[in-house]
Amino acid sequence: MIRRLILAATTALLLAAPADVQAQSKELLLFNWTNYMPPALLKRFEAETGIKVTLDTYDTNESMLAKLQAGGSGYDLVVPTGPTVKQMIHDGLLLKSDVQSMPNYKNIRAPFDKPEFDPAREYSAPYMWGTTGIAYDTAIAKEKLTDSWKEIFEPRPEFAGKLAMLSDMGEVFAAAAFYLGFDRCTDNPEQGQAILELLQRQKPAVKVYSASGTVDRMASGEVAMHQAWNGAFHRAQAKRATLAYIYPREGTNLWADNFVIPKGARNIDNAKLFINFMLDPKNAGEASNFTGYNNTITGSEALLTDALKADAAVNTPANMMGRLNLSRECPKTNLDLREKVWTRLQR
Repeated sequence: MIRRLILAATTALLLAAPADVQAQSKELLLFNWTNYMPPALLKRFEAETGIKVTLDTYDTNESMLAKLQAGGSGYDLVVPTGPTVKQMIHDGLLLKSDVQSMPNYKNIRAPFDKPEFDPAREYSAPYMWGTTGIAYDTAIAKEKLTDSWKEIFEPRPEFAGKLAMLSDMGEVFAAAAFYLGFDRCTDNPEQGQAILELLQRQKPAVKVYSASGTVDRMASGEVAMHQAWNGAFHRAQAKRATLAYIYPREGTNLWADNFVIPKGARNIDNAKLFINFMLDPKNAGEASNFTGYNNTITGSEALLTDALKADAAVNTPANMMGRLNLSRECPKTNLDLREKVWTRLQR
């Protein structure tokens, strides 16, 4: 009831504003990862606020950034990962959203309230967080797999031609770096060459590089192994019970996605209203149940499905926590090296 009163009061203030603000009060243009927001939740936001949400999607931070940097977006909200938020702040691509002043800021669980990339939460608000690992079909494996990136970079015969990698340049480069014992932010040309050679040796066994459609691809059995985000694995396993998830012992990414308002946004007040809406425990819990990922909001835990709570791929066991490496911004020299490796791999 209190949440609805806050939304109603905020909407009333917007509707009472001058004509130029009223014009923006009817629409929100959201640019988000593919299959990463419950349609029913968007419908409820529309019903409660009278604001029409238009959703476009992307599959990597790089493709989202390219569209924004080209100046052709007009979006009011986008959902980048932490290091990309930091890059966007540095490049002057974001407007301040002043999340600390929002009524539901108090719900953000530490340490997500003060992340390294935006410690005062001036530009961003947290959404989902998760890990990147290996999903595979135990029904295909001739014997139990080890807990190593070796299983995907040097696949066993039964998985050759039946494995998929994310089309996310940073994720692929980082996984290869972890496996080879390099820093994922390496800018050493010799290490870059070793990563390229590893990926080139693996490439004949790879059926597809794609960061979208991962749930359906795994659930249908189109592939038997996938470099995957843990939420996608969770949703796929609900349809194909023989899937299993590996936290590679060499290390893997721990990441968090965030709501930000890009420069050029036309509906800034609506974007802030939506951010505050998503910081409500009920809405965060509903989003987690849809995406298969953990959220950052205190009080949402009681709303999560039993399956989500019980999944060790989503709720990382204590003995696996040491394998997680918090995503961080890498220097431009690393980004340039990644680009070179990725370009040569795609030839």
